Amino acid sequence: MSLINETHNVALSSWVESANQDGCDFSIQNLPLAIFRRKSSNEAFRGGVAIGDQVVDLKSLSDSGVLSGLAQQGALACSQPSLNKFMSMGKEAWSALRLSLSRALRTGSDVQQQISTCLVSQSEVEYSMPCHIGDYTDFYTSIHHATSVGKLFRPDNPLLPNYKWVPIGYHGRSSSIGISGQQFHRPVGQLKAPEADTPILAPCKRLDHELELGIFIGAGNNLGEAIPITEAENHVFGMCLFNDWSARDIQAWEYQPLGPFLSKSFASTISPWIVSMEALAPYRASFTRSSEDPQPLPYLSSEQNSQHGAIDIELEVLIQTEKMRASGQPPEKIANSNFIHSYWTIAQMVTHHSVNGCNLRPGDLFGSGTQSGPEPEEAGSLLELSAGGKEALTLSNGESRTFLEDGDTIVIRGGCRRKGAAYIGFGEVTSTVLPANS
Repeated sequence: MSLINETHNVALSSWVESANQDGCDFSIQNLPLAIFRRKSSNEAFRGGVAIGDQVVDLKSLSDSGVLSGLAQQGALACSQPSLNKFMSMGKEAWSALRLSLSRALRTGSDVQQQISTCLVSQSEVEYSMPCHIGDYTDFYTSIHHATSVGKLFRPDNPLLPNYKWVPIGYHGRSSSIGISGQQFHRPVGQLKAPEADTPILAPCKRLDHELELGIFIGAGNNLGEAIPITEAENHVFGMCLFNDWSARDIQAWEYQPLGPFLSKSFASTISPWIVSMEALAPYRASFTRSSEDPQPLPYLSSEQNSQHGAIDIELEVLIQTEKMRASGQPPEKIANSNFIHSYWTIAQMVTHHSVNGCNLRPGDLFGSGTQSGPEPEEAGSLLELSAGGKEALTLSNGESRTFLEDGDTIVIRGGCRRKGAAYIGFGEVTSTVLPANS
């Protein structure tokens, strides 16, 4: 688990002035990674680090001769069109590059002139997927979401008995995960109305967003070797924002007995910037369970996890309808939540995923599951906000929504703030619904 070090010093400022502005997502204490190139160019995609409104081009930086040792090796690995190689290098390399970048970008740095030639404005770039995602597992870590959805699908038995014992997850489809800005067609599938005798094939009528965080695996483990909880976070590269779109009517018909299938595999969207676990160190919190709940089994418990396993990440969901966009109205917030409400920690997810000997690989992605909080306004999906479609959500322009309509754009934002620490943000993830191909 990452500890506080000089890169977290709240007094640090950068010679990139935009990084010092209040509320800037990409302060010098953050330094997240993405894969980028200049818009509409034939340049190769390569790794970059966000600082203020700029991107440090890691290919140019590795060519500059400014870095040395493990940091230089890391920058070279990031010069490729994906971060998989850098992810595989492990925590020591990740920290070495972060420290060198922090020192180079600080006010008073003696390499400012060399580094300044490696900067590209974020307004001039486009992003690609940060890595090749070999496998994707979606977890179900919000007990508030699990209970709310359970009440809609199983009123007499909303929370199944295994939930408080097992970090529940299912294997998802990585091929349909796209980068922020993704546009996708409304999915078509089998739907069966409660009063109907037979299902029909039709476009989804109950399309929904899911407010999630993405968790990227770095260094993997060998097949057959479980990852102890005390070592779990050494295998975690970082986190992003994640919208795992869901077709609720397809889901309701197909999910028993084996769980989600076509209701989830048509699209998922991630934000371009991966925030490192080291950057998140100041926002750690204790992980506790109510004494009325079963405590985690020994393999899912450690003193370290109990003291620092939770992370305080503020999250919000906004919507912009086609009508809002046409009139120049910005996206409107419909919900807010926090990852601190998660019933299971990242370390527990990693450990449980590998306890049967499953081998995780660099670039594998975990979805946190929908992050709903205890209050109604903290619901991470329209399924919950509209009480299963029974209560329409009214927007400020007079439009209403129970589920998403064609042309709707969902925006998810997130960030961390704490007294005595600098604010760091995740940027945002956006995606827009197109009409069905039918």
